Amino acid sequence: MIPEQLREALESIRQIQRTVIDRQRFRGFSGRARVAAGIFALIMAFVMRIAFPPTTRSHLIGWGIVLVVALLLNGGAVSYWFLFDPRVRRDVRRLRPLMDTIPPLVVGGALTAALVLRGQHDYLFGVWMCMFGLSNLASRYVLPGPTVWVGLFYVVCGMAWWFLPDGGFLDPLPAGLVFCAGEVASGLILHFDERRYLLLERREAAVLAADEGE
Repeated sequence: MIPEQLREALESIRQIQRTVIDRQRFRGFSGRARVAAGIFALIMAFVMRIAFPPTTRSHLIGWGIVLVVALLLNGGAVSYWFLFDPRVRRDVRRLRPLMDTIPPLVVGGALTAALVLRGQHDYLFGVWMCMFGLSNLASRYVLPGPTVWVGLFYVVCGMAWWFLPDGGFLDPLPAGLVFCAGEVASGLILHFDERRYLLLERREAAVLAADEGE
């Protein structure tokens, strides 16, 4: 009898721990926005390869469009979550996890500017991939666990890119495939984690309602 009670107590503790971890996670990132941004990156890579002039300037403009669209999608999702999610209540402290992603982005932006100024464009994709990877790894404690693998995928691809003999900036398709794969994977991870969290909330609400009914 005692072992059974102990087992139930341990299971209750584990459930509480899982609930606490779920509530500490950052819910501002949208899985659908990530997926959309990844697919758009791949589409733009095809467009640049087929229709853009084979010049560094035109391809920089193309990737700049990808950046703007990704910022609008993901930034819009975070803003909507912050303003309208009743669980957030517009509490600025809920945005703190975003600060963890800023250092890799700032460093990546500085490296991008330095490489562009020095004409070293072939290294840009590697910098961007590592930047995305480090941003994912920096958020690993407030995002679902599998996000770590997405971060490692980006970092490995980025470092490998620097040593590829044919890793040219004017061939956007390989980079588009990497960004699409990474963003779609992270988007699906976020989407299914959010669904699981909502299901957990519904179960808790049902249990509370049943307790109050008794």
